[in-house]
Amino acid sequence: MTRKTWVLAGAAALVAATVGGVVAATSNANEAIAQEPRASTAKVEKGKLSARVSMYGTLTYRARSDGSPYSVINRARGTYTELPNDGDKIDCGDVFYRVDDKPVLLLCGAVPAYRDLHSGDVGNDVRQLNRNLHELGYDDATGVVIDPGGNAFTGKTQKALRALQHDKGAGVTGELDIDDAVFLPEPLRVAKVSGAPGGSAQPGAQVAQATSDLLEVQLALDPSQQADMRKGVSAQITLPGNRSVTGKVERLGTVAQVRAGHEQDTGSATIPAYISLDDPEKARGLDRAPVRVDITTTVVENALSVPVTAIVGRAGGGFAVEVVRAGGGRELVDVELGLIDSAGGRVQVEGDLGEGDDVVVPSL
Repeated sequence: MTRKTWVLAGAAALVAATVGGVVAATSNANEAIAQEPRASTAKVEKGKLSARVSMYGTLTYRARSDGSPYSVINRARGTYTELPNDGDKIDCGDVFYRVDDKPVLLLCGAVPAYRDLHSGDVGNDVRQLNRNLHELGYDDATGVVIDPGGNAFTGKTQKALRALQHDKGAGVTGELDIDDAVFLPEPLRVAKVSGAPGGSAQPGAQVAQATSDLLEVQLALDPSQQADMRKGVSAQITLPGNRSVTGKVERLGTVAQVRAGHEQDTGSATIPAYISLDDPEKARGLDRAPVRVDITTTVVENALSVPVTAIVGRAGGGFAVEVVRAGGGRELVDVELGLIDSAGGRVQVEGDLGEGDDVVVPSL
């Protein structure tokens, strides 16, 4: 179904629901309808119209680009002696958990820990260690200046790392063993802890799942809605308790997803979309909350419009409005329909009418 056909069908449905009937065809669409009783009217207006798509989504915390949480992979061997709680916030440089009472730090970076780091090493993992030491201020604290973009483990790196280890109660070695820290892209909010205090810590096992501390809305779009979505378009989110916040489409998935257990049902495939909040603090305290999202998909400037209830169907097909002319006479004027602004209850029209004309609407 084309977009134009969809608009016309939507208008017809709205007319049927609100007017409850169809105006019979006349032999001449411009023939005046005279001597009618006084009618309720509304003005033909010119201005901006917006089309919206409404759907339900989930307000939750952002993590990976596909909406899934980060996996926190332990590299230490021993016994978990301290673990975070669900909902705890862990900043870059903080102690994340302890194995055999030895702290495991969270350091921020996209490259997972895969080797011990010591003087003379070069690589992207060293670069992110240097950046952490610089941004956490451990170079200034020791009187050295580390290049946060440098990829070499120098004497400056070693000196600042010793300061970090001393501050966090770790062994002061000036080297970073693979089990000393977990590297993840950003500060975290713990979503779920997999390990248990007193449990066995095994290298390569997941100890927790985590997200960022930033709220977003996750949507599952019908593939037919994908064409209406664009990055940056505005959205209104209705929270539990009927509170509203604003946001925008931040990113769109490109691969259709099928719910677990429905792999054979391709008709249930959806496209993920993610809405950022303009003021996330207004939604603080909510997680996995159902929300309604109204997304502005199309805007038409300077559109000529009438109330949807003014539209009548022609028995032979097409649409019309009943215009009240000077002196009180009425005539049916054929119109073509454009954008429907469901929030404002108006529809774009083109025909032999102008801004300020009176059109007949059903009496209240």
